[in-house]
Amino acid sequence: MSDQKNMIIAIALSVVILIGFQFLAAEFGWTPTSPSQQAVEQGADPTPGVGGDADRSTAPVPPGDSAASGQAAAPAITASGETDRGVALAATPRIEINTPTIDGSISLVGARIDDVVLDDYLVTLDPASGPIHLLEPTNYVRPYYAEFGWVAAPGATVELPGPKTQWESDATELTAGSPVTLRWTSSQGLTFKRTIGVDDGYLFTITDTVTNGSDSAQELFPYGLISRGGLPKTTGFYILHEGPLGVFDETLKEVDYTDLQEDGPQEAQSVGGWIGITDKYWLAALVPDQKTQWSYKFRHSIRNQADRFQVDYLGGATEIPSGGEITSTSHFFAGAKRLDLLDKYEEQIGVPSFDLAIDFGWFYFLTKPFFIGLTWLHGILGNFGLAILALTVGVKLLFFPLANKSYRSMAKMKELTPKLQEMREKYGDDRQRLNEEMMAMYKREKVNPAAGCLPIIVQIPVFFSLYKVLFVSIEMRHAPFYGWIHDLSAPDPTTIFNLLGLIPWDPPQMLMIGAWPVLMGLTMFLQQRLNPQPADPIQAKVFMFLPLLFTFLLSNFAAGLVIYWTWNNLLSILQQWVIMKRMGVKNALS
Repeated sequence: MSDQKNMIIAIALSVVILIGFQFLAAEFGWTPTSPSQQAVEQGADPTPGVGGDADRSTAPVPPGDSAASGQAAAPAITASGETDRGVALAATPRIEINTPTIDGSISLVGARIDDVVLDDYLVTLDPASGPIHLLEPTNYVRPYYAEFGWVAAPGATVELPGPKTQWESDATELTAGSPVTLRWTSSQGLTFKRTIGVDDGYLFTITDTVTNGSDSAQELFPYGLISRGGLPKTTGFYILHEGPLGVFDETLKEVDYTDLQEDGPQEAQSVGGWIGITDKYWLAALVPDQKTQWSYKFRHSIRNQADRFQVDYLGGATEIPSGGEITSTSHFFAGAKRLDLLDKYEEQIGVPSFDLAIDFGWFYFLTKPFFIGLTWLHGILGNFGLAILALTVGVKLLFFPLANKSYRSMAKMKELTPKLQEMREKYGDDRQRLNEEMMAMYKREKVNPAAGCLPIIVQIPVFFSLYKVLFVSIEMRHAPFYGWIHDLSAPDPTTIFNLLGLIPWDPPQMLMIGAWPVLMGLTMFLQQRLNPQPADPIQAKVFMFLPLLFTFLLSNFAAGLVIYWTWNNLLSILQQWVIMKRMGVKNALS
């Protein structure tokens, strides 16, 4: 008994320490520092830049910021000493982007897509916060852009357009269904033409054509890249990937930012496929021709004392005879990770597994159908919170037979609890005799102690998948419920420590325990009261502590998740109470 007591105490203390550390980390903003980040802080450059000495080989390298054109442009600085986005945009001539879903512009210097604004999504609930700026200009403090073009074989003396090349355009505005064409001609007689189109969603189509007006044949390699400056702030949840990713030969590959910082570049070869950088809700992805072999790469470098991450693809060599021309067509996605659009593009342009940009997790075969069901219910009910409640009911009905079996077993075990306690008191010193008497009683009463656990184990993947859907679904972002919940993707904004706002005091983050987490804790406590109580008093106290622990733990979770958990507990309590009442078993709620 002493060993069991010590083990339970150790487990409880470990949980408290782990959760306490998370609260302290969130409260004081502490995050671990990687070796490359330490080098940045000390002014060092431990990792060769993209296109630097470490990248030189017999194959050409997509240029990024540090190829023949030199270092990236310095950030645009205002008189106040801060980087100004407007100044950065005004530094280069631009083509405006104007579609039903995005605004922005394309820089004619470098022909980079470096300004994409998502009109349908605000930074916060406050309209004054403005829309999401997904891509940022090259000379901004945290540049984030896409670039396309051609590179020559190492040692070749071919004049090519680069990041500092200014292109000519046949239009000043890019709209859905009305592409623009850029042109540039080298001194060697090579004419580069780039046609950029965009649909009414988030998909750009880039068609590059090179006409060889020189006297000799030329050999070029098509490439595309996405470059992102700075180490992005992520949610930090282990169940969600944020960072570089891609699908190669129909296999998803996810790479963490820290892995690139510490381990260096990673490569993949694939016919077709795609590569990009994902945030929780947003995606920038390159989709080259799906019938061609491509070399993909994930990279990290240090530029201007800051991290720079790059994903790119490189095609094989194509020879252009004198007087001939070649064409390469690719696509670029920059927008919100809406499943309907990702599935549409997967079918439309043949990009494989594009829906995996949404982190559906291990239980993809469950998570995606839940996602579809949730959005369908949202379309019918008009409220995402109501859709969560309705989907929970649907899942409950699906597993009603299993849950029934589980609750009946628990009800029977609760009925036998007094007899089990008598046996423990009578045969407490004789473990073998106690087990024999318990097995005999189970056989006599036709009770299987494991019957209450097995159905619950079967349901764990289902509930985890539903949890994952609610966590990654962009439809829940800034979606209101009722009352004080104005954003189902954010934690409950109230706290019991100022009487839900009645006291004019803002408590620290670790004390933000809202009304919904408290309701969740109460439902968890009531559900425990219906279950058979552990015979060991130490175990009973630990279990009584769990609702309080989960109340604190879930206080930082999205309100939609807490509402789901609370509603699920209420349905379980109702179902379990009805079953126990029908069986004539007394319970704490009778």
